[in-house]
Amino acid sequence: MSPLKSQRGSDGPAQSPGHPLLDGRALIAVDLGAESCRVSLLRWIENVPRVQLVHRFSNWAEEREGSLRWNLKRIIDGVEEGLRRCAVLAPEGIRSIAVDGWAVDYVRLSPGGEVLADPFCYRDPRGTVAQEAVHGRIPAERLRELTGIQLQAINTVYQLHADKMQGNAARWLSLPEYLLHRWGAAAVAERTNATHTGLVDLNGQWCREVFQAAALDIEHAPPIVEAGTDVGEYSGEIEALRGVRLIAPCCHDTASAIAGIATSENHDWAYISSGTWSLVGIVLDAPCNDARSAKENFTNLGAAGGRVLFHKGIPGMWLLRQCMLTWNCQDVPLLIEQASHVPSSVADELIDMDDPALALPGDMPARINAQRQAKGLLPIHGCGEMTRLIFESLAATYAFVLRSIASITGRTFREIYIVGGGSQNELLNGLTAAATGMKVLRGAVESATIGNFAVQLAAFDKRPPPAEAIAHWAARLQECVIHPVS
Repeated sequence: MSPLKSQRGSDGPAQSPGHPLLDGRALIAVDLGAESCRVSLLRWIENVPRVQLVHRFSNWAEEREGSLRWNLKRIIDGVEEGLRRCAVLAPEGIRSIAVDGWAVDYVRLSPGGEVLADPFCYRDPRGTVAQEAVHGRIPAERLRELTGIQLQAINTVYQLHADKMQGNAARWLSLPEYLLHRWGAAAVAERTNATHTGLVDLNGQWCREVFQAAALDIEHAPPIVEAGTDVGEYSGEIEALRGVRLIAPCCHDTASAIAGIATSENHDWAYISSGTWSLVGIVLDAPCNDARSAKENFTNLGAAGGRVLFHKGIPGMWLLRQCMLTWNCQDVPLLIEQASHVPSSVADELIDMDDPALALPGDMPARINAQRQAKGLLPIHGCGEMTRLIFESLAATYAFVLRSIASITGRTFREIYIVGGGSQNELLNGLTAAATGMKVLRGAVESATIGNFAVQLAAFDKRPPPAEAIAHWAARLQECVIHPVS
């Protein structure tokens, strides 16, 4: 029997557009991804919610004069094209729009609100230099003690310090909150996204000590709000959307993806958000920041309903994607098929996922083989063999991280929910089930979109919405098929 099973649904009370919480109008969810961005529409068809993927477009960082930057205009144009299509597809009108996306990157703004330059990509090497500089001003151990955050060079605190070093300090907004602000929302930092900056204390507030140590102006930081906060109304260029409410969902896409998991109230499950990064962890009611958590570099990030995502991030499908660029191959199913015929013995030594070199763009097969050769091992040249090694290493790392979490928290897990694009990889899912000894449940591929909508729907009743209400709507939306519009 395959270890992979479909995610369970939930039998919550049905609510139709006749319910006072709902009025029949549609909702829009924008999900910004480092590789692709999506705009989706939720409509009520015969009192049943239906979700359509209306517009998807590619995204990538561009190398310019020695730095990596995002093309902000391309992102804005693509998202707003999706909004226009949604407005046409929903003659009943749009009730709200919410945006989630990848964390840590931000837009610098002038005092008048103009964009100063395209945002840096978190993979720009300036973060490593700035991290060393910040740790020279405040010990890494103290940063960890204050924030409970995994220390990574990509964190916003280091990027902002890099700006300061270059004389470019300015007001800033994280990308999802910037889009909302561009359309008329108040300038805010949603809590799940703010926690990923490395500037928020364990109580969910900006940490003045960190700002001072990193030579940053706390006045430049926007106020923190909870997921589900109504932050204004749309006043942008699309006339059909004027007056639509703008909602800050879980603006961090991982928090949205975990909010999109339909689960029971028990705590016997863990999650893997499988995409460019693999994020392996559990949901807690409060941060866990003991000595072992710090030593093993786990992170405490905001989750829906005021909870905490306790997890560790490791390079995920990023490794394979970078290999594919080197191989000039775009056929993921073919590589998975080739890897499925490669014996496990190819993984004579697993990849060290903590190697900082693996987080940088470039010739990934050469980086992996350099790691092997440093251990006296032969290089691997075949595409199928390298793909198998990556998957075996990911599965083994997942199992190791989950064992650490169980030991630190005292929790026991029976199931793993895998969400995101990597959830479709049956070979990796099977290897994960074998390595962990747990049942693997496949969540929605577009779980961040499901979580985005679930927060919007729950927020119509109570703001900020409680975790139970969000989980109820996530369960209902699991029954929806996301249909691309032809």
